[in-house]
Amino acid sequence: VQLVESGGGLVQPGGSLRLSCATFGFTFSRYYMSWVRQAPGQGLEWVSEINDGDGATKYADSVKGRFTISRDNAKRTLYLQMNNLKPEDTALYFCARGSRMTWPQNPRGQGTQVTVSS
Repeated sequence: VQLVESGGGLVQPGGSLRLSCATFGFTFSRYYMSWVRQAPGQGLEWVSEINDGDGATKYADSVKGRFTISRDNAKRTLYLQMNNLKPEDTALYFCARGSRMTWPQNPRGQGTQVTVSS
């Protein structure tokens, strides 16, 4: 099982980024998938999930209305569109297999750094 994130970078407040997560070694379409993040000096925080059926999504209150999670099962890829970024969104972003409840017990990638600063 392998998950590889990309798309992070340095962006000004109010800007946008789109993260991608390519997956290998498991049947992507059969799993809930999540994004989690870790801000400097803090623990891991769940950000969003998307289910394996109808694509229903859930978000942490801190990102609701600004971030959009999506998936392309044919490409085995997970996405996170991040708009109106704030300095407090600065973190290492990971994709993880599983839902909000189960991701800690599942594989995740190495992360991609997002820095929001002027």
